Amino acid sequence: MKIIPSITTGQGSNWREKIKEINFLRLEEIALFPTFLEREERNVLYQLLKESRVKRIPLVHLREDMDVEELIFLVKEYDTQVFNTHSEREYKINKDWILEYKDKIFIENTHKFPLDEEEIKKYGGICLDFSHLENTRILEPERYEKEKNLLSKFKIGCNHIAAIKKEAYVTNNKKEISRHDSHRLENLSELDYLKNYPIEYFSDYCAIELINKISDQVDCIKYINYFMEKRDSLINKIVG
Repeated sequence: MKIIPSITTGQGSNWREKIKEINFLRLEEIALFPTFLEREERNVLYQLLKESRVKRIPLVHLREDMDVEELIFLVKEYDTQVFNTHSEREYKINKDWILEYKDKIFIENTHKFPLDEEEIKKYGGICLDFSHLENTRILEPERYEKEKNLLSKFKIGCNHIAAIKKEAYVTNNKKEISRHDSHRLENLSELDYLKNYPIEYFSDYCAIELINKISDQVDCIKYINYFMEKRDSLINKIVG
């Protein structure tokens, strides 16, 4: 299991400042979520990354307007090992992605559509977003059991880690859906839900998916690593 900080681009996330912070903290490895950036802005992002200290970007969240050349660039320049995407029922999937990188692409569990076994078979496996899974466990127990079953059938190639709020909140969209998962973390205890998931759910590419500053994300990684090591040590003692 390896957890890395991320440049996120959603509402409230200043990705330009994140790059500056990465340079200040002398980080060389990050994950990338360019999902809110149009092509022109992504070109600016890539130029800033080229001028930064970043050497490796092992995980990238795909956006539907990315062409395969963009993926090839990321693999060659930043040794990208895995990509994740939402279901093709939600966003269009470029067929060229599959031709070039089928085994590197993983389908994410999201709110809108449950994981589909036949769709997952077309790709490398599942991108397990822990906060989405926990939100499903709390609000949709029947769906949770079905998705948990799929997690035992397919490779978990990468992970997203975000916060879980104790109290449900209402999203700003028109449907006003209540949920517990959030990309803004206010307290490290909002990561404690991860203690309940088995180590086999954690891949070699776990990305913090928060709009929080990079320094906050680094604190999250230290916090998770601490309690996971403590948990595993306790389990080993019991087994031994």
